[in-house]
Amino acid sequence: MCVSILSYIAIIQPWSLRPAEAPLAVGDVASQDVRAPYALQYVSLVRTEQARAEAERAVAPVYAPPDASIGRGRIEALNAILAAVTAIRDDPAASPEDKRLRVSALPDVSLQPATLEYLLAFSPERWDSIPNASRTLLAEVMRAPIRAEDLETVRAGLPSLVSLNLTENEAAVVVELVTPLVAANTFYSPESTGAARQAARDAVQPALQSYASGQTIVSRGQVITEVDFEALTEFGLVKPPGRALDYAGAAALVALSAIFTAMYFYRRKSSYAQDLRSLILLALLFLVFLLAARVVLPDRAVLPYVYPLAAFGLLVSALFGMESGLVFSLIISALTAYNVPGMPASLGLMPYYMLSSLCGVLAVGHARRVTSFLYAAGAIAGAGAAMLIAFRFPSIGTNWLDAATLAGAAVFYGLASTSVALLLQYWLAQFLGLTTPMQLLEISRPDAPLLKYFLQRAPGTYQHSLQVANLAEQAAERIGADGLLTRVGALFHDVGKTANPLFFVENQPASQINSHDDMDPAESAEIIIRHVTDGLKLAKKYRLPRRLHDFILEHHGTLITRYQYNRAVQAAEGDASKVDAPRFRYPGPSPRSKETAILMLADGVEARARAERPQDDEAMRAIVRAMIERAQKENQFDQAPLTQRDLRDITESFVTILRTTYHPRLEYPRDQPAARDVPTAHRKPK
Repeated sequence: MCVSILSYIAIIQPWSLRPAEAPLAVGDVASQDVRAPYALQYVSLVRTEQARAEAERAVAPVYAPPDASIGRGRIEALNAILAAVTAIRDDPAASPEDKRLRVSALPDVSLQPATLEYLLAFSPERWDSIPNASRTLLAEVMRAPIRAEDLETVRAGLPSLVSLNLTENEAAVVVELVTPLVAANTFYSPESTGAARQAARDAVQPALQSYASGQTIVSRGQVITEVDFEALTEFGLVKPPGRALDYAGAAALVALSAIFTAMYFYRRKSSYAQDLRSLILLALLFLVFLLAARVVLPDRAVLPYVYPLAAFGLLVSALFGMESGLVFSLIISALTAYNVPGMPASLGLMPYYMLSSLCGVLAVGHARRVTSFLYAAGAIAGAGAAMLIAFRFPSIGTNWLDAATLAGAAVFYGLASTSVALLLQYWLAQFLGLTTPMQLLEISRPDAPLLKYFLQRAPGTYQHSLQVANLAEQAAERIGADGLLTRVGALFHDVGKTANPLFFVENQPASQINSHDDMDPAESAEIIIRHVTDGLKLAKKYRLPRRLHDFILEHHGTLITRYQYNRAVQAAEGDASKVDAPRFRYPGPSPRSKETAILMLADGVEARARAERPQDDEAMRAIVRAMIERAQKENQFDQAPLTQRDLRDITESFVTILRTTYHPRLEYPRDQPAARDVPTAHRKPK
């Protein structure tokens, strides 16, 4: 609610209101006479454009000159037809029916049956006049310009152009031979037409509009035209609309954004939605980016396209996930671009911010590499340039200097957004204890100081942690949890064992007596349990993110150190009431997230599998189920949002990984000494 109120104030403050606009629009009816308060003459852009449009419409379409190559091609086609017809006529072996069929089969020949009979019946002397007449007719027609839309008219006029020396039948043959060969030879030229129309527009001089003092600009009851509206604007007689419209519009947009955000949190149940610190940080970032934009953007030409608003989406994506980055990019883009003074909606500031931010968030993905931010910079710059081409460049025209300036602004916008996001996410992660993928990858490198210390002090526990990390990461990804966070948390969950590494069996040499056998069970349990608090101290010392503290505290939940507790019960001759159970219980809390719950299961399963070494899937599955049943019996999953389906998927994931780790291996025979290595005294005689 507070964020919505502050966002509303940012939008409606005077620095973010639109300049004065006329209360009437073109097409409205004037409610009273409006007269010119003083004499004025100005260049009317509306009337100038109307005159230019009229001059442009008056220019007829321009066609290119007739293409002589088309006419020559048609003549060549006619010669081929005439030669073929002559050959068919002169063929003594062909029957009349065969000749008719062969002539009808010729390409570009379409003769009526009667005309075909005439053609074949002509004597050689009469036929000799046909080719020349046909060539003459086709050449005469093709010299003149023929447009595609006039083609049928030209063909219909061919009979009137045939030589009068021919008989009616001869003329019919000539016309039917030539008609299919007549083709369009001149075509519409968009370039020439456009040039002619542009020349006509350029020839129109700017139109001057003059008003004498007291002259009526608009009469009462008159429909306001574009010319009238322009005149009212020039005289400064337009009035700003009621501010109630601005207030209502801003309220509607902010309310819709608030409802959309609430629905998103309700449906998605984001983990950070329950973290007050994360919500406060998200709100502050949102308000800072929004307020800064509403202060610096109004009445600027280039600055709106440089302001790194996309950095907010990238930052949210890096801190809280890609989905949140997409959602909040939509909201802040809509609010930032709403009614920015000096930026009409036609210039596309909202799609510029919105699509470039979305493309940047999709390109940066989970923000696990610096290179992903470089990809995001290219995506933001490319999307921004595309939006400029779509919305801004049409208003520039051929002003290449402005176009180059805006293109450079889009490139700078991409670089600035990713730079701001990269620096802020690093700073916030360092000083506020937030967890980012890049930070997780950095601290999980083998050469990270704490991991090197871990390996040197407790190598057995380190190897155990690696196995647990593999189990937990695969299970987390299978149920849709954060696999990277789970893996890194698993790497550090037992780091507290470095304080007393030899008190843990995985670090004890095979020949060493177990230190716990000679200790009081309660004291032994205290040492075991202490690795949780020791691990938390190391995590704070090495400035691990606070989210990883949960893995250290919750990986045993409030379970009992079973081995020491059972020894204490045995020492009390089986009377559990004589044993102080809380001394054997981990401090907890129990797991509060899917990731820490998975770690609890993976930790227990790996330890039991290493001890029992299961040989088949059923044995592995029994170990996993036993661990799940123990955790459920002791209410360890009451705060963890795990479903039964999640538990089934976790089980199958664990079994798959354990199968590759504990699969049966071949037992290789021992090497026998070679004959040459056997002492001479032991060799058998040949």
